Amino acid sequence: MEITIRRVTQEDKAEWFRMRKGIWPDVPDHYMTFDMDALLADDNYLVIFGCDGDRPIGLTEARLRDYAEGCSTSPVGYIEGWYVQDEYRGKRIAGMMTQAAEEWMRANGCTEAASDTWLDNEPSIRAHLNMGYNEVERLIHFMKKL
Repeated sequence: MEITIRRVTQEDKAEWFRMRKGIWPDVPDHYMTFDMDALLADDNYLVIFGCDGDRPIGLTEARLRDYAEGCSTSPVGYIEGWYVQDEYRGKRIAGMMTQAAEEWMRANGCTEAASDTWLDNEPSIRAHLNMGYNEVERLIHFMKKL
């Protein structure tokens, strides 16, 4: 298996959408698709596939942000999400895509990178720690219907 990393293109939008649903399955489809064209055109946003041959098997989305929790510089590179197909998990695909995203961040002036995950997502927490990310805080969001 030889993994290559490449940027997502307009022609990849169906596969990109499928993988986005793997990251955020409860988000409505219309919300997942409304900004895809804008993200592909945004120089401050990176969308890459990890591919086995020509076949996309993983996705990473990253952004340049002004601020991120625990960071003291700006801009900050932010891993917005990653996804790896089930049969490829545990083979360091997410790490390869994250490394490519971090190289993009460095090339865009970042000296820090950040990310997040849900409090109960133990596999993601372990993956972040294994890639050198340190936990900086925990946050619980609240809401109230009015």
